[in-house]
Formats: sequence, structure tokens, C-alpha cells
Amino acid sequence: MSDPLIHVEGLYKVFGTNPDGVMGMVNDGKSKDDILAETGHAVGLRDINLSINQGEIFVIMGLSGSGKSTLIRHFNRLIEPTRGNITIEGTDVMKLDAAGLEQFRRHRMSMVFQHFGLMPHRTVIENVAYGLMVQGMDKKERHEKASQWLEAVGLAGYDAQYPMQLSGGQQQRVGLARALCTDADILLMDEAFSALDPLIRSEMQDQLIELQSRLHKTIIFITHDLDEALRIGDRIAILKDGELSQVGRPEEILLNPADDYVEAFVRDVNRARVLTADVVMKPPACRLTTENLDEALKQMRGHNRDYGYVFDNDDDYKGVVTRELIEVAIGEPGTNADLAELAEEMPTVQPDTSLEQVLPTTLEQPYPVPVVDEEGDFQGVVSRKSMISVLGEGSGNGNGGAK
Repeated sequence: MSDPLIHVEGLYKVFGTNPDGVMGMVNDGKSKDDILAETGHAVGLRDINLSINQGEIFVIMGLSGSGKSTLIRHFNRLIEPTRGNITIEGTDVMKLDAAGLEQFRRHRMSMVFQHFGLMPHRTVIENVAYGLMVQGMDKKERHEKASQWLEAVGLAGYDAQYPMQLSGGQQQRVGLARALCTDADILLMDEAFSALDPLIRSEMQDQLIELQSRLHKTIIFITHDLDEALRIGDRIAILKDGELSQVGRPEEILLNPADDYVEAFVRDVNRARVLTADVVMKPPACRLTTENLDEALKQMRGHNRDYGYVFDNDDDYKGVVTRELIEVAIGEPGTNADLAELAEEMPTVQPDTSLEQVLPTTLEQPYPVPVVDEEGDFQGVVSRKSMISVLGEGSGNGNGGAK
């Protein structure tokens, strides 16, 4: 695996007139509330250490006042840290001079804001092309490029409209197109969808996921909504009072919360809707590795199973065969059937299928359901038992589906 794109090391932010003067109290572990009461200084971030990989959607979430927006504004130095370092692909962002920081902001990072941040006196295409204008690109070229991005976000034909003529969802699509138009490696998205109605918000999440599947940008996404974080995030960092509580993949956050704070966040999540087949799949209990029928029966007995999963010599999955089928075939005079010919197809699911969708299939089938990827390669099996072991600890709809 390649090195992370972004490193954050020992990052602290104290707001006030003399932040260095209260760092001793911060280092001694005094609480945020005590420091504020005694000194009038607010601890925004305390000893943040994390790495962000190239091409991932990294979600930073927490309640209001947790420090998530403060943290994201350190990446492009809209906020200066009290202590700590941020390096992006080897560049120490804290050491950039004014000119270097300006170029860094223009070419390496783009930002999408909660309340759109569009210029009302400029047309849609002028808003999208604004970053390219700042970079010095001529009008014809930047408008051609902006038009392509408007099409990519579903706003082809809206070039001459003004922001006030658009709905909230359309305005946010313009903001997203503007951020993408500069070809910046990194997108900073600060509560980008939180001002939208739930249905539009869901559509924007879908669009972001679809765009990311093609563009592979590095996206740092701020939200206070755990459902949103779980839906779009490759990894999630949870902040509380300026400190990191946990960093992990969505399934790690759900299944292994690091503390009571994270556990309270995930308690009411519908696990069946969030978790996918690859989280609970296991190797098959009986994988038949022979074409010989007698040998296949011996392997079944060894695994204490009356069925097995059949693979050919190239290790391609062929289906499921039962002991009864094999015994019938052996009992037929002159039979020369091999195991692959006896194998019966059964429904399969893909690794990224939600457990909510997998559950009916597991209930309908007598055997654990095979998991097969888009190329048709066998990945494992999902059983009722493995699903119940994961969903049984959940609540609400997750529990109801597992019973």
C-alpha cells in the first residue's frame, strides 16, 4: 500500500489572546471547560494524529463544538495551529510562505461549503469557472471546462442561470462542480449537504459516491450525521471536545466502538442497512476439492456436512452439491458423472450488497449463500448464523430483521 497522502501530527489549536501560555494546562490534561473557565481560552483541538490515504473519502464527524470544522480548516491553513504539523505528499503546509500557500490553495485543494458560497452576481458557468479564472486560464477554455463539469453534476444547460434561480440542491451541485473544475487533488467538504432537504441530501450523497468511483479524489468530508458518514466514508474519524475518539472503517466503528461516546453514536444505527456481505462472510465450511464422487463424500463426512461447494480445476465456483445427490449418482449403474456436473446453481450476492438485501436470500436458502464479486470470483459465504451474530447486537430494524 502506498504512503498516506496527508499526515497530521500532534495538532493543537487554542483560541484566545495567549494560546502558548495555556499549553501547559492543556498538556497537563485539564478539561476544555476548566481551561475556558480559568483562562478564557477555548481548546479547539488537542493532540490530533491521523493519516489520510490518497483516493479515499475520509469523514470527520462529531457534534457541534467537537472541533471538526476547526480541523478541516487547518488543511489549507484558513486556521493556523497552536502546535503541530500537517504534511501533504511531503509538503509541510505550515512552512509555506504567502505565495506558496496561495499556489497550494489554488492548485492542490478545493472547498465545498455548507451554504454553497456562490457569487450571486455571476452566472452559473462563471461561478464554476471562477477558480480557473484565478489561475489565469482564458475565458473560452475555462468555460468549456466548466460546462463539462456542469454536465457531470447533472446541470447541463444551466450555464446562463444565476444562483438565485436554482434550488438548494442545484446550487450545491454548482458548488461541487466549481470545486472539481480546478482539478485539485483534494476536496474539503464542510457540512456540504447539511443545509439540504433529506431527499436532495440523499441524491447528493449518491452523486458524490458515483463521481468518486470515476475520479478517485481525496475527499475530506465533515458531517455531524452518522448515517451520512457511514454511507459515504471509506474511513471515519470521530471527534469529541477537540480530541479523537476513534478512527476506522464504518464496520469497525459500528462493531467495535472505542468508548462510550462512540457507542452512544452507533447505538441506534440500522446495521443491516449499513453493513455489507463482505463484513460477515466466512470461508465455506465444506469446500470440495475433488472431482471424484467417493472422495467428495469423504470430504463431506470430514467436515460433518451433508453439502459442499464445488470448484473446478481452475478454482472457479460451480455451485452446491448435496450428499444425497452424490449417493444417487454413485448408485446408478454405469454412471460417469463428475462433481461439477452434479453441482446446482444457487443465488449469489456481491461483497458490497447490504445485509438488508442479503437477509431474504439467506432465509430462503437451505445453505449459506455464496458471495461472488463482479468478475465472478468466489469470495466466501454468508450464513444466517454469521448475520445474526452481527445484527443481534444492533437495535431497531437491524434486530428485527435478524430474528
